[in-house]
Amino acid sequence: MTSSPCARSVQSVPGVSSRRPELRPTCEIQEQNHADQGQQTEMEAITFSKDTVLSDVHLRIQHKRQLMVRLNTVGQPVFQTQFKILWGNNVIETTSNKEENSLGDENESLPSRETTPHDVQELGALLDDDGDLDVRRRPSSPSDRPESPVCIRDVVCPTILTMGSEEYYKEETLCNDEDVVKIEHTMATPLEDVGKQIWRGAFILADYILWQQDLFRGCTVIELGAGTGFTSIIMATVAKTVYCTDVGEDLLDMCERNVSLNKGLSKTAGSQVKVKELDWLKNQLCTDPEAPYSWTEDDIADLYDQTTVILAADVFYDDDLTDALFKTLYQITHALTRLCTIYLSIERRFNFTLRYMDITCDAYNHFRNCLNNFEKISKGKLKWNATEIKPVFPQYFSYEREHLELWKITATTLT
Repeated sequence: MTSSPCARSVQSVPGVSSRRPELRPTCEIQEQNHADQGQQTEMEAITFSKDTVLSDVHLRIQHKRQLMVRLNTVGQPVFQTQFKILWGNNVIETTSNKEENSLGDENESLPSRETTPHDVQELGALLDDDGDLDVRRRPSSPSDRPESPVCIRDVVCPTILTMGSEEYYKEETLCNDEDVVKIEHTMATPLEDVGKQIWRGAFILADYILWQQDLFRGCTVIELGAGTGFTSIIMATVAKTVYCTDVGEDLLDMCERNVSLNKGLSKTAGSQVKVKELDWLKNQLCTDPEAPYSWTEDDIADLYDQTTVILAADVFYDDDLTDALFKTLYQITHALTRLCTIYLSIERRFNFTLRYMDITCDAYNHFRNCLNNFEKISKGKLKWNATEIKPVFPQYFSYEREHLELWKITATTLT
């Protein structure tokens, strides 16, 4: 899921947003009572506002302590998480019966399901005499109740944001570099900074790269909206050169640090990852020598002469940025000397919106419309064909693939 291109100015709207309804706010997480935590250090007591976006990658890691390693330049807490690559017998095999993620109708928001008499009976048991839904909540046990009756409702803090001890940190860093990807990231940010988090779309794209290593071996790759750089780091285990691009100096600094943390992964492949600025809302690459992540003439020449693969992982959450991405894809592919293949991952996020008073999947639907229009482009020198790659290949990382899709776009020359 992005920043991906997320460092661009995207204003978050309080309440329910019909424009960007897909991202999960932290207000859905259990609120914590910090009345008796006066002995915590300042870093341990950091909290987040209710309109903060939180990646579900870490919500799904139960009982996992996260070590805050520093604060970034804008004061956000930065954590380091280690993701183990599952080689050999540890690989999670998938089966073809997991194809329920695909939609039969691209404009359909939710898969249909027939209502059975058993469903109706269960629903009726939940209604009161007036027909209203009567939800009975299980009372918490005395041991689960806070000692203080004071509830600070304006403070939301995920339970996973806890400090690890120095011994814990040393233990975690003793992992084999060939089996572990170390990523520094944030876990709760404003919407415009979600690229500093880790999203599941990066994992499914990384899985495909590790499964099809021969397909990418020795090639030159550019990733758009790379965020923390996770997918680029995995690609560097087989590719020759990876241009890892995004916008925002603070984000690119984080990405550069992650590349340095994982040099051991790409060392045997003899590859290199070059972190560069690429803004989808601009028509030209940044060549200002004073800018820290600008492009040199040699970089630009190599990009256009050698690139055969373009990646983008989970960056489709805002309609304007989705439009800008496909415009960028058009510009780059027409400037390349060689034909290229594009790989896009996306998570279908379902949310209730006030615009339709229903559960919708607006960002995904807009992505599919843009993808269809991209295939229909008849001007220029290229023609594109998009196919969905079914998620039946092995998992090299532990995560849930529900609602994730991977798309492959191939280019042919128009005659």
